Amino acid sequence: MQKRKLGKSGLEVSALGLGCMGMSIAYGIPPDKKDMIDLIRKAVKRGVTFFDTAEVYGANEELVGEALAPFRGKVAIATKFGIKLGPDGKQFQDSRTDGIRQSLEGSLKRLRVDAIDLYYQHRVDTNVPIEEVAGTVKDLIREGKVKYFGLSEPGVKTIRRAHAVQPVTAIQSEYSLWWRRPEEELLQTLEELGIGLVPFSPLGKGFLTGKIDERTEFVKTDFRNIVPRFTPEARKANQALVDLLKKIAERKKATPAQIALAWLLAQKPWIVPIPGTTKLSRLDENIGAVNIQLTPDDLREIESVASKIMIQGERYPEALEKRTGL
Repeated sequence: MQKRKLGKSGLEVSALGLGCMGMSIAYGIPPDKKDMIDLIRKAVKRGVTFFDTAEVYGANEELVGEALAPFRGKVAIATKFGIKLGPDGKQFQDSRTDGIRQSLEGSLKRLRVDAIDLYYQHRVDTNVPIEEVAGTVKDLIREGKVKYFGLSEPGVKTIRRAHAVQPVTAIQSEYSLWWRRPEEELLQTLEELGIGLVPFSPLGKGFLTGKIDERTEFVKTDFRNIVPRFTPEARKANQALVDLLKKIAERKKATPAQIALAWLLAQKPWIVPIPGTTKLSRLDENIGAVNIQLTPDDLREIESVASKIMIQGERYPEALEKRTGL
């Protein structure tokens, strides 16, 4: 497995990380916990050293903590604060200093670690100045409880304000061939400031694998049922992007998912995607993307065709999209 550095921070991780959220929530009935622990450990044996979770992902931190307990010091765990679950099961934001410290102590315990490798603010909290948030994390770094600071889906002005108080190591943002908003301002800002990018949903929540079409039915508890981009009409319209990936994949003797990931890796050397999966075959497929070299001609062809495809459907329901800073 190749390694990459997240910006100029010195945090070096595997070129491809593993998003662990789907092992506990969001995509239907969660798989067996023991199977997921086994999958995470097999990922480590295959060279993956970067694992992503969050406080709000139910029991996911406990799962990740148990799975990675034998590999302390050999892997980097990223988790997130700032979104919590209330007694009613509804999410609420809390990035106050006391709230962050409370979240941190819980995460340390669940992850079975003495320090969080990369600690992200999960979403910008409009009720708390970002300077205050960055200052709190700066204190936690001084105390040895956090190693690196990150932000998830902030706007570029927020990044600059936070970075001025405590250097930001990584920004987590959705980025893929079907969500390219980061190219408008974000990538340029990160390059200027020396900050890494960790794209989540790099496979479009599974759509870019080519295994989903307008006839695919999701179980009732699958998050994609409420995503506008996953209506049957939108899936049918967006199939053109998958067709492009399939064409390149056939030529490269690869899969559409591998081409989608290889495209992301080719954009910048400080980009580390974190595709999630619950299947060993998919894990191996994703890891294989690291060894696929897209030539300048390949990249030009992808750009030429993709630029003519109008992606249909919003990526989130309106209420959730409002929480992002992009």
